Amino acid sequence: MAKDTEKLIRQLSLISYLMAARRPVTAQEIRRDVEGYAAMNEDAFARRFYADRTELDALGIALTIRRPLDGAAEQETYALRSESFHLEPIAFSDRELAALHTALKLLDGEFAYAEPLRLALQQITWGRPSPLAGELPETITLGITASAGGPELAARLAKIEAAIFRSKTITFEYFTMERDEVAARRVDPYYLLFRSGEYYLLGFSHERSAVRVFRLSRIRGKVAYATKSEHDFRRPSDFDPREYANRAEWQFGEIEGVAEIELSGRIAWYVERHFGRFGEVEPASGAQEGDGGEAKRAAGAGRRRARTTPETEARIFRTPYASSRAILSWLLGLRGHARLLGPPELVAESERRLDLLERRHRGGVPRGARVRRMTTGKASAAGAQASEAPPRESRRPRAINESETTIKPERFARLVTLAGILIEAGRRGQRLALEQLCAELKLTGEELREDISVLNVINFGGGSYVLYAEVDEQRGEVEVDPEPYADNFDRPARLLPVEAKALIAAIDLIGAHIGEGALASAREKIVAALGSDPQSQGLVISRPTADDEQLAELLSGAIARRKQLELEYYKPDEDELSTRIVEPYALANGREGWYLAAFDTGRSALRHFRLDRIKRARATGKRFAERAELDLGPEEASWLRTGEVSAAREARLWVAPERARWARERYTVHEEHADGAVVVGVRYASLEWLVGALLREAGDAVVLEPASARDAVLRAIELLRAVPVAA
Repeated sequence: MAKDTEKLIRQLSLISYLMAARRPVTAQEIRRDVEGYAAMNEDAFARRFYADRTELDALGIALTIRRPLDGAAEQETYALRSESFHLEPIAFSDRELAALHTALKLLDGEFAYAEPLRLALQQITWGRPSPLAGELPETITLGITASAGGPELAARLAKIEAAIFRSKTITFEYFTMERDEVAARRVDPYYLLFRSGEYYLLGFSHERSAVRVFRLSRIRGKVAYATKSEHDFRRPSDFDPREYANRAEWQFGEIEGVAEIELSGRIAWYVERHFGRFGEVEPASGAQEGDGGEAKRAAGAGRRRARTTPETEARIFRTPYASSRAILSWLLGLRGHARLLGPPELVAESERRLDLLERRHRGGVPRGARVRRMTTGKASAAGAQASEAPPRESRRPRAINESETTIKPERFARLVTLAGILIEAGRRGQRLALEQLCAELKLTGEELREDISVLNVINFGGGSYVLYAEVDEQRGEVEVDPEPYADNFDRPARLLPVEAKALIAAIDLIGAHIGEGALASAREKIVAALGSDPQSQGLVISRPTADDEQLAELLSGAIARRKQLELEYYKPDEDELSTRIVEPYALANGREGWYLAAFDTGRSALRHFRLDRIKRARATGKRFAERAELDLGPEEASWLRTGEVSAAREARLWVAPERARWARERYTVHEEHADGAVVVGVRYASLEWLVGALLREAGDAVVLEPASARDAVLRAIELLRAVPVAA
């Protein structure tokens, strides 16, 4: 018998024995009566018993130890309270159960933690209908499912997940973008972070003697344990992963300074709602313009903004930044609605970037000798869609990118879940179909038979065995005879760490976007039953933009009740704020955030509205009939995942040598130049989006084709210089 199987039998037998005893017992009684310990000598028993207690404690199953006043170890007694093993009953509403059911169906087979998520849902919905039964409502689709992303990345993810749980130091080769080099890393892994379609590792870097963030897709080769020790480090108790999960793109790394930005009243609401958490926002009543500011504003206002009137006063946004390029890229993307006030060195860098952007688009770019033409590379995962995507084809919203699940639940969790299923069936006198049981637990027939054989010997020798199950090979069924001590396993057990983190991560990934916020209340109940937030156990889901939960609940309710909506919607690339009357059909997530798929009555077409750009939404009170001709299916899911619209055209961009490695990671590379520059293809659906993307490149990229885009970029630069900010 394998050592791991022997250990599982010991640990489950220990639980069964302690709960059956209903009194504190001594170590000698445990050695005598618990399956697996009797054959050991005293030293071996002491080591194994201590190791088993430690592992159970790590799984959230803590034994109560009572020590005598004189400190004699042989007089210690041990007990296991029911609440230390069993999960408190959770009174879910039908609406919450439906939301959990939808979350699991959307993520089943997609989520990297899909298997422990299945087990967790079976535990918390114990005695209720299976969360996998029934049809999936057509009101939500996922382009981003936190899947592993291929076998190589999956292997790294699984190894790092295990290392976090076991507190094991790991080693790997890592490609650092900023320095363009691959080097060995030795890291104490603290947390996994999922953000905008990518997994990141937060851990203590021994080379830097500080906490660093590592993107898993930039790890090269295998991840290995640094030592053979059981544990290598202890994570600091005050380490908070949210400090890293809630950073803006410009805040990754060592903070260089604090940017002070004046925002126009036109977009202040947008920045304050979705980026205010990355700094401080206050009224700009005391802000002073630089010399000539009013004259420049007047010169440009007629050409650009005569058609709009700001509804709110300007704001001052102060935000710490670690990357001057990243904060300036974001500012340029605001298209003249933000004026940088300080610090002086950042203002100077901003002017240099704008000059570089204009010079390169006006006078051409340095064209080094072409090394080779390439037609392979990574398609854009960042953009190509306009503020609204064009109509889709096909019908049903669903998850995409089916991939092999990578994070496996501990076998301990699987055995406890299986025990409960078998005991319940035995008490009802029901035979279970072998094939169906394998499907529910995602097991092969061989694995199921082995698990049943383990459960059959749980403390068999100690007399507190829990069940006997036999596989009828001829009929393909499992027959169960529950034993007297089955009561110890006939209630749901506490969620193990990997189950709890999978459950909470799944809820956080979807947020308030289904069931009119039902997942939020379900999350509160789960955390209350667990006694702590599983976000502290090694996996954090970060959203690209701040969610407006009230807006998400309003949209979700309108979809469910087929109620028309009025939206006030902002398209930043076109600087357009308009009112739309729409018929909402589904919510969908992508790399850049959540979208509402709705029929725009003014344009007589299906459109996608990014939730973070909806300034206001209200229900009109009018119902609408479903339009059967609208399709929301596989092609839509692909667009959400990759950002590529099927009807998009391709632009050709020259990218400077210092930014070429980032371009290789995002776009299809067509040419390599001797000086390190590359020419890439970028898919785009509107000229306005393409211009915005080039502005955000801050002078490091120049459009070669189409020529019309070069002229559009120069016009945008002219307006940026003429209208520093609209107040």
